[in-house]
Amino acid sequence: QVQLAESGGGSVQAGGSLRLSCHVSGFTHSHYCMGWFRQSSEKEREAVAAVGMDGELAYGNSMEDRFTISRGSTKNILYLQMSDLRPDDTAMYYCASGRRGAYAWSEANAYSYWGKGTQVTVSS
Repeated sequence: QVQLAESGGGSVQAGGSLRLSCHVSGFTHSHYCMGWFRQSSEKEREAVAAVGMDGELAYGNSMEDRFTISRGSTKNILYLQMSDLRPDDTAMYYCASGRRGAYAWSEANAYSYWGKGTQVTVSS
């Protein structure tokens, strides 16, 4: 069974940094696309970043300057390094995995498995 578990969220002041981790079990995620999404009560689910099966990286709009996605050397961990955080970054952050199929990387339907999320709160 495929399981994803996020960690590393918390409350920070604007300008601070956090590193989110996604621990994967049940499959070797080098054979899957992996992505980070976020969602708040005010905004629809938004793609943050993703890494493809061949290591390709992709980022959501205006996120590459502050967010960095990477895979751990053991291939069972996915990271999202976030810096210069802003209040509008406040959201539940979700890790997802899948084989993408015919969907674009930023579409939720590209991913079959989801973690339960980790909350990030940024205060001004």
